[in-house]
Amino acid sequence: QVQLVESGGGLVQAGGSLRLSCAASGRTFSMYAMGWFRQAPGKERERVAAISASGGNTYYPDSVKGRFTISRDNAKKTVYLQMNNLKPEDTAVYYCAATRPNHPLQIATTRDEYDYWGQGTQVIVSS
Repeated sequence: QVQLVESGGGLVQAGGSLRLSCAASGRTFSMYAMGWFRQAPGKERERVAAISASGGNTYYPDSVKGRFTISRDNAKKTVYLQMNNLKPEDTAVYYCAATRPNHPLQIATTRDEYDYWGQGTQVIVSS
């Protein structure tokens, strides 16, 4: 099992940047594919970024491509989400998630593929 704790959320003006962190417990973090999702009030949880266990593959939906970057440090058991040029529509609670893939380059992009979730961190982007 793995436990996930997000941090780094806060209030930022439009055009600003934030870096979210997700610290994982357990000894096998390097075997997990990781993802970031977000959920705004009244909306469904949506994917934001994903990274393979090896870190060699990443995924972004069009809504954040070019602005968000996911990365991981397996030695620190941490996955990051660098968010630049933030927009008010990025306001949401951001969650990190983990799953054991069949291959170290495999990416999980859908919510149902993930087995473990953090509690979330709030991001508010003011206009």
